[in-house]
Amino acid sequence: MNQQKISSWEIIAKNPVVIHASQPKSLNDSVTPDTEDGSGEPPEPPRKRPPFSGGFWFNDELISLNDLRIVNSRRRNGLILYKRYHAEFAGPGAAVGGEFDWDCQGVLPLGNLLLDSPGSADERQRAYMIRRQWIRLTRQITDNPVPVQRAQLILNQFEQYFDSETMAQLPDEALALLVGVLPQTITMARYSVESLDEIV
Repeated sequence: MNQQKISSWEIIAKNPVVIHASQPKSLNDSVTPDTEDGSGEPPEPPRKRPPFSGGFWFNDELISLNDLRIVNSRRRNGLILYKRYHAEFAGPGAAVGGEFDWDCQGVLPLGNLLLDSPGSADERQRAYMIRRQWIRLTRQITDNPVPVQRAQLILNQFEQYFDSETMAQLPDEALALLVGVLPQTITMARYSVESLDEIV
């Protein structure tokens, strides 16, 4: 039932809006401990801060990801979730936030974003399954051993799903982290596509 939604990359998102999230916070950020308190005891070791504040601004609204949310399945929208060494795309119907994305370091909303709250345990389970399928779709591209081909494939998928305005604002770094290539490789792939369009 949900497979059609997951594989419908070719449908172009309408009226997309791209909002850049704040820069990802490093996992190595720590609270500065007190040094001398007169007790003669050594200071406590620094405690790790949460890698992500759990929320982001979108259309003048603060959206929290501390609790589980679901990317609306009727809109051409999604989230790129920055992790420590990679990024994941959560498309329509996918679960985001909560324990699923405890290691999230930043968020990039794409399209006409709308996040829903799950109404039942069945909805949560279905959203988890859809999120895994989105991850598998990206992994199929990542399995390609040639970096330039990976870059071209992820560009093709996003260009079929989002319009040119959204793609122009989508950072090369975000796409690079999705498929494990350098940002320069995405830039080169974009240039190749633009050059071919000019020739045609």
